[in-house]
Amino acid sequence: MIGGRIQARFAELSRKNRAGFVAYVMAGDPDAETALAILQGLPSAGADLIELGMPFSDPMADGPPVQRAALRALASGMTMDGVFDLARRFRLTDTTTPVVLMGYLNPILSQGYETFAARAAAAGIDGLIAVDCPPEEADPLADALDRAGVDLIRLATPTTDEARLAIVARRTRGFVYYVSVAGVTGAKAAVAHDVAPAVARVREASGLPVAVGFGIRTPEQAAAIARVADAAVVGSTLVDSIAAAVAEGEDPAARLLATAAALGEAISSARVLVEEPR
Repeated sequence: MIGGRIQARFAELSRKNRAGFVAYVMAGDPDAETALAILQGLPSAGADLIELGMPFSDPMADGPPVQRAALRALASGMTMDGVFDLARRFRLTDTTTPVVLMGYLNPILSQGYETFAARAAAAGIDGLIAVDCPPEEADPLADALDRAGVDLIRLATPTTDEARLAIVARRTRGFVYYVSVAGVTGAKAAVAHDVAPAVARVREASGLPVAVGFGIRTPEQAAAIARVADAAVVGSTLVDSIAAAVAEGEDPAARLLATAAALGEAISSARVLVEEPR
């Protein structure tokens, strides 16, 4: 079912009139086996889609929590071979949850676009977010991903004007990732009142679902975004839970999955109408 899981999941969410929970975790954080246990547990904890970070030494769009997660993963020996192996092992027990790789061009370029795309598809990857790949230079990557049946998912931001948005939307598939705040991940809080008109604008320009990320840390914030967007993306809070568990000698997978469950519940119930008191 390569290439269709993202569309199928958003169609399902739309039928249920609820937003999706996109859970971001770093491949190999804090080690490969724990990362696999986390991936396997996320769907039951409420994750509708999984963003799997590709560890990189210079994650320029990420704030300190995700930077530290990347360094933990690299220190544990995680490589791109390991990233694909994690995805492949996850697919042995889950054939429906979409998995999107998120990261930077250097690890992709080191393999070549065609090889990367083919390996991603073979591992059961559904999409790619390449943070530092400008749309004007993305056609060779988009071509390779198209041939492999992997969606290229692009970013829109508060500073993306109408002309730029048309370029962003041109070859985006699956969904558009709306960066709700200017800056790096986890640095500022997303405000639903400010995000709502931007989501509508991006949705109209692209014809695709819009997932909002960068600045959602609490269940309350996630629920507020879920009322105005097609999905809420949470990452920094999840990877911070791993760091806290390691520091306190607890099970990182259990801590992260408990955090994810609280977020998932808030997002899934965000649009439920509450009966007015009589």
